[in-house]
Parts: sequence; C-alpha cells; structure tokens
Amino acid sequence: MKLNVNSIDRFTKELPADKDVDNSRRQVEKACFSYVTPKSPKAPSLIHVSTEMLTNLGLKEEDGKHSEFLDVVSGKTVLPNTKPYAMCYGGHQFGNWAGQLGDGRAINLTEIKHNSKIWALQLKGAGETPYSRTADGLAVLRSSIREYLCSEAMYYLGVPTTRALSIVLSGNKVLRDVLYNGNPAYEKGAIVSRVAPSFLRFGNYEIFASRGDKTTLKTLVDYTIKNHFPHLGIPSKKTYLDFFQEVTTKSMDMVIHWQRVGFVHGVMNTDNMSILGLTIDYGPYGWLEGYDHNWTPNTTDSRHKRYRYGTQPQIVLWNLLQLAKALYVLIEDATALETILDTYRIDVKVGQLAMMRSKLGLHNTENFDDQLIEDLEKVLQLTETDMTIFFRNLANLKKEQSNNWFNTIEDAFYKPQEVVGAIKENWTNWFKNYEKRLSVEIWTNEERKNAMNKVNPKYVLRNYMAQLAIDAADNGDYKVLDELFVLLKKPYDEQPKSLKWFAKRPEWARHKVGCSMLSCSS
Repeated sequence: MKLNVNSIDRFTKELPADKDVDNSRRQVEKACFSYVTPKSPKAPSLIHVSTEMLTNLGLKEEDGKHSEFLDVVSGKTVLPNTKPYAMCYGGHQFGNWAGQLGDGRAINLTEIKHNSKIWALQLKGAGETPYSRTADGLAVLRSSIREYLCSEAMYYLGVPTTRALSIVLSGNKVLRDVLYNGNPAYEKGAIVSRVAPSFLRFGNYEIFASRGDKTTLKTLVDYTIKNHFPHLGIPSKKTYLDFFQEVTTKSMDMVIHWQRVGFVHGVMNTDNMSILGLTIDYGPYGWLEGYDHNWTPNTTDSRHKRYRYGTQPQIVLWNLLQLAKALYVLIEDATALETILDTYRIDVKVGQLAMMRSKLGLHNTENFDDQLIEDLEKVLQLTETDMTIFFRNLANLKKEQSNNWFNTIEDAFYKPQEVVGAIKENWTNWFKNYEKRLSVEIWTNEERKNAMNKVNPKYVLRNYMAQLAIDAADNGDYKVLDELFVLLKKPYDEQPKSLKWFAKRPEWARHKVGCSMLSCSS
C-alpha cells in the first residue's frame, strides 16, 4: 500500500534554499529553508489520529491504520518525490531580538493538495535541523499530547488555528528539564504531525530585514502574496501595504477569539505569530480557571507577566509593529504603516466590546455597555471565579429574576463562602444593572440563552484535563486522550454524559506541575 496524496512543493520550488546541505548548527544566509532528513525513530507506534484531518488530506480512515502512514508521520520514511526541510526565521522573544531561530524541532514534509485546498504537513519532534542550536530537535509525550489536543480543541471552538493529524511514540527516551530548575529526567519521546495552510510566521520576514537582505525578503513576501493572499494582486508597494493590513486584521480576530474563550498562549514571541492569523506553537498555554487578567501559565514569564491574559491584544499590536518594521524595507511609507497600527488600537477595543456583548447576550447596542462590562471584569476578580462556568451558567439567568443570581452562578465560585459583605453587595449591584440592561433587549430568555451558548463554551481543555490524559498515556492508557478528543469536538453542546468535565479545577491541580506550572518545555 502507498499513501495516495497529491504532494506539491511550492515552498521549496519558489523560494531560495540553503546551499549548505550539512545538518550542522549554523547561521543560514540568503535562504528561506534548509533541506533536512527526519531522524528515524527507534520503535514508532501510533497513539491517535484525526480522521477528519485524514479526509482533509485526501486519505481514508483505513489509510491511517497502515504501517506506511505510521512510517511517514513518525519520520521513518518520506513521501515519494519529496524533500523535507526546516524554515529559517528569527524573532523577538520576550521583547528582545533573538536573531536567527528557525525550525529547531519542526520538519516540513511536503504540501498536499486536495479539494482545491493546500495543506503543509509538518512533524514536530522528528530530530535536529541546522536551527536546533543546542537542542536535540525532539519532543516528549506530554508536550505532544498537549499540542495535539489543543490544536483540535481550538478549531472546534471556532478559534483560528493550526491543526493536528496524528501523535506517535518514537520509542526513544528524551532528556528534559520540565521546569528548567536543574532536574532533568528521561521521558517518552513523541512526534506530532501538524497541518496548516502555511507555517510562515512574523519571524520569517524579520530575519531578512534584520540582515539587510531586501532581495530575499521581497522574494518571500511576493511568494506569500501569490500563494496565500492572491486576491491582493501583483506585488507592489500598495500590495505590500494591503498585505500588512490583512495580517493585522487576521491577527486581531485571532486574539479576540482567545479572549472570548479565556485562552492564554503563554509565549507570544514574534516567531510564534502566524502570518495567516492562526494560533501556532502550543507550548505553555492554558485556559483561565479563575478570571484573572494578570494570569500567565508560563513559569518563564511569571515575574514580568508580559504574556498574561489581559495584555494579549496589546502584545499582538507590539508584534505587528515588529512586522511593520520588517516590511518597511519594501513599503517605505512609515505613515501608512502607522495608520494601520493606529486603526488596530481602535478596532481591537471595538472588537473586544462586541465580543463581550455577545458573551453577555446583548443583541442591541447601548451607550453604557462598556461600563457594564468594565464593572463585570472587576467583580469577577473580587474572589476566584471560574470564567468558563460563570459565562455558561449566566445564560440560565432569567432577566426578570436577577435577584436569584447567586443560585445561578454559585458553581463558578471557588470559595462561595467568600461571597458575603462588600463582595456580595458589589455582585448584587452588578446584577441589578445587568437586569436593567436586559430589560431593553428584544430577545426572550430562551433566545438569549441560545445565543450565549454559541459563544460561551461549556467545555475547554483545562490544564488538569490535559494532565490526566498525559498521566494515563504515560502508563500506556489512551482512553482519556480519546475521551477528551471526542468531547472537545462539541465544546458548545451540553453533552450530559460528560458533565464531569464541566467542573472547576480540582484542588490537587492548583499547584501541580503541568496544571498550574508550565514552561516552554511543556
């Protein structure tokens, strides 16, 4: 049996390749990628495969059960007439220029065309590349499960994202220091196959601008417009500006979706920003448990909290500024670029306000909605209040019965006994204002509930849930992994048989590694 896919290779055919074919760590100049060969795994075994993604690639469910499929998605063999490669890019990490970074543990296999769509197929954790620096290019089971589950969970939440095809055990042991605290240990090696229209990120463009390589930068931007923004037309200074505008809009839409579902990326470096506005590179991410604008899941960011939940829209703007600086080499119009960035500042606030209105079931627009929302965000943080449960249960409140608010949302409080005195008074006042606001709505209680339940998920991939799947998988049990994979395909549905997952983070997970403490090793 041979995997029957329509492989094309626009990236390697249309862009300059690294002339050095040696797989040594080095600075790669005037090239968008380097050819590499995945590391052959010791004893690969398939843990899970997404049948939907198989279909998207033109494959059948039974194809995913064959050894040829396992060989490809584990890096043991490559598809006929393809040459795997790693991309060259740079990036700003935690606000500082880091120079050349590149695909240090990601290897692109090919691009597959099916039903007029083109998907780039990539392996994460399949071995060293010229961009691996001091690392081994491998990945471990825990981080692979987190990426596999999260990318698919985000897709079904309606958040722009890269996708996942499969997860494989390599049979190798990989040495990792989970929290970067000097306690390395061997873990099970694993490989995730990731899928997206493109894995290009802001850093792909930054690297050439930083080196004054205008020729290669122009070649890459022209390629990007031709293959991913063809409606913009023939490349020109105006086209480049329109390109930046579209990237800005897509990035804004993405981060507003993050805020809507309570997702925190954890490491929003410019090399982790997709040029297509997709959520990319799932590392130390997390969903808000208690509603807290200052929360970040990343231990590396625990001091300065640069990438905390509340600043994500502003960090996207900062990252866009870095991309604008790179594209200025081609556009040469600082005022036009600044205008787009200034517009983002306005539009993201408008977008966030509209998003919060939808979460509250407000169909009409009223002058004081922003104040109502601002007041809500304050009371939500008076005591630890679960974001997902609060907004989901809020839909059950009947607008003529706001005095019953505590019974409606009590389950969202981690310590309901704290909701007394001034805290309870603040909540009561907010609900009185909410009732007044709902009184001018045309929606019935049922219509409002249906609308709210389409934007407020009932089930999200909480870190403790992912950790349960990881712990079981580490012992060879993949039932929890599969249960969560199925559950998260319908995050807005009630799924009454799965109510155990509609629950606050358990106390045992509050300070457990993998649940509350995550690093870029995660």
